[in-house]
Amino acid sequence: MKILSIGNSFSFDAQRYLHSLAKHDGTQIKTVNLFIGGCSLRTHYLNALQDLASYTFCFNGEETGIKVSIAQALASDDWDIVTLQQASQFSPKYETYSPYLEALAKYVKQYCPNAKLYIHETWGYEDGSERLKKVGYESEEQMYLDIENAYKKASALIKADGIIPCGKAMLTVKKFGIEKARRDTFHASLGAGRYLLALTWYKALTGKDITNNDFNDFDVYVSKEEHEAVIKAVNATFGVKKTKSKLSEKTILVLGDSLTEGVRGTTAQDRRYTDELARLSGAKVI
Repeated sequence: MKILSIGNSFSFDAQRYLHSLAKHDGTQIKTVNLFIGGCSLRTHYLNALQDLASYTFCFNGEETGIKVSIAQALASDDWDIVTLQQASQFSPKYETYSPYLEALAKYVKQYCPNAKLYIHETWGYEDGSERLKKVGYESEEQMYLDIENAYKKASALIKADGIIPCGKAMLTVKKFGIEKARRDTFHASLGAGRYLLALTWYKALTGKDITNNDFNDFDVYVSKEEHEAVIKAVNATFGVKKTKSKLSEKTILVLGDSLTEGVRGTTAQDRRYTDELARLSGAKVI
């Protein structure tokens, strides 16, 4: 499966572990995220119109240092799935989606007529945060209800093939004991939060049972209790009633700083992206 996201830091959070998690489960998934921090549908639309190579090309959960345009990324492979999303601060406001969303969907189909279109449902901000108050909400749940409604309308507007319910998963995980699934009141936490998002994408796009998922290559420590809570939350998000896990008492692996320092400048890493560079004719390497 090949997945391209036209997104921002929220889709980077969601894709951080997705490739590795799928590989660990015996499924081959290639993930690419087009990353501009805080990028809205309107900005994506304007960038597409001007064919601007403004996006950081994130490959299988890692930044590459490659800059590309939306057109270059769309033309670089036969994508099975392309995801679209609104910037988090605009997600509850359906009036901010149109006409940009439908124009982007049409643009995607020009390059990838056989690709399925999915909506990546973003999430509300942390309860009690200034950011939540700034967008006019008293609780995460209140914000999420508007987000959910807006994305449902957006999905119907472009006849999307599905919605990846990350907003629902982020709200649901609180019921299983994880109150802090964000690292800064809005981005997902580097461990359990990103694992929750990856597992939600994996379940939504493959339909596979995730009850006994034992992926453990995280950037920070994730406890056994958090691991099990995430699985229960994702199953609950999708209405799966049997959530008893058979996970062993494995030690959670913590990866060092090498994964957070970027991937620029090393020969071994450069070789990993040779094929991708070849696909992206005219791409700018920085």
